[in-house]
Amino acid sequence: MLLNTVLRLCSWLPLKLAHSLGSFIGWAAWGLKTESCRITRINLALCFPQMPLQERNVLAQQSLVETARTACELGQIWINPPNYALAKIVKISGKEYLDAALAKGSGIIILAPHLGNWELCGLFLDSCGQSTYLYKPPKLAAFESKMLHYRGRLGAKLAPTSAKGVAMLLKALGRGELVGILPDQEPNIESGVFAPFFGVDALTMTLVAKLANRTEAAVLSIFAKRLENSEGFEIVIQPARPDVANQDIACATKALNETVEDCVRLAPAQYQWEYRRFKRQADNSKNALYR
Repeated sequence: MLLNTVLRLCSWLPLKLAHSLGSFIGWAAWGLKTESCRITRINLALCFPQMPLQERNVLAQQSLVETARTACELGQIWINPPNYALAKIVKISGKEYLDAALAKGSGIIILAPHLGNWELCGLFLDSCGQSTYLYKPPKLAAFESKMLHYRGRLGAKLAPTSAKGVAMLLKALGRGELVGILPDQEPNIESGVFAPFFGVDALTMTLVAKLANRTEAAVLSIFAKRLENSEGFEIVIQPARPDVANQDIACATKALNETVEDCVRLAPAQYQWEYRRFKRQADNSKNALYR
């Protein structure tokens, strides 16, 4: 009930007001030194050790604001009709890569990192063709049911992170369809290897390399960049690093993380730095920094 109420309230706000609310929440998270603030600062220190502390702190503050804005946009994208959210896309960069891959008809693996508004990316891709998205079932069953409902409004299929879900992705690619994956989500230890992400070893999924090797699918990255002054969003599409389909898993996962890095560098403050990306170490121990 509370989730419904919050989503509904956010759906009524103009985008600029939703962003103002996100700014307030983000600055409060920084001022109160919340857990999100702590993890954000840890991750930025790990990934950008050469960056001056003052500059890193500014980036951390901006990141907390942008992450809160993403949360405040959720109601607008989930509750309002899809066309309402799609109308917020005012620019598309790299659409020629998507068009060429669609014309080829061999399927497309879409890498959508936790950057900008990834929910909007889903709606955009749904408007381009039949899509299947891999998702990690959340702990709250009520939230999962709503997520499945809202993400499937334009006909998208949702594949859980399981053998059944992987089979769904392979079948979709076999039909020449779109498959969406969050490439920076930490997999189970048996489903990943360690590869550098901004110079720090991170448990990285091998699924993308395996899918690319078993199919002739194109591999592209996408994110929805939030524009200044709440003017809307720019969809940014780029080819993944070529080695993302390398049969050498170490080489392929390194290229996967480099593909995510390429996206993040275009809008570093809009990346979800509060995610515990490095919680598991190469010796299978937990990162003591995260406690």
